[in-house]
Amino acid sequence: MNEKEIAELLDRVLAPWVRALTLTPVKADEESATLRLPFSGEWRHSGGIISGQVFMAAADTAMIVAITAALGGFRPMTTVSLNISFMRAVRKGDVLIEARVLRMGRNLVFGEVELFDESGNMAVHATTTYALLD
Repeated sequence: MNEKEIAELLDRVLAPWVRALTLTPVKADEESATLRLPFSGEWRHSGGIISGQVFMAAADTAMIVAITAALGGFRPMTTVSLNISFMRAVRKGDVLIEARVLRMGRNLVFGEVELFDESGNMAVHATTTYALLD
C-alpha cells in the first residue's frame, strides 16, 4: 500500500477521535506497516508523559493497516485482544509505530506492534489478536 492508500483507509475506517491523532503513513507491505504519531502536547497527561490511551489507539490503528496490507485490501475486523507493555516514558517528539502480522489464519490474525521514541528507543510493545468478520 502506498501512502495515499493508507491515508484513505484511515479516513474511511477510523473513528473521528482516532483520526484526531493525525497518524501519518510511512509504509505498508505484505509483512508490516509503519505509521508516525506526530507529537502534540495535548497527548500528555498531568504528569507530562504521553498518555497510554494514545499509544493503545496508535498500536491498534497500525495493526489494522498491517492486516489490510497483508490481505491486499480492507476486510471488516475487530480487535479481540491488545496486550500492551509501556516500557519507557515519552514526553516529547514524534513516535514511530511498526506493526507486523505474525500469523494470518482464516478467522484470526496475530500481530506485534512496537512504538519507538524520537531517539529510536522502544517505548511500547504490544501483541494483538484480531477477528476477521466476513
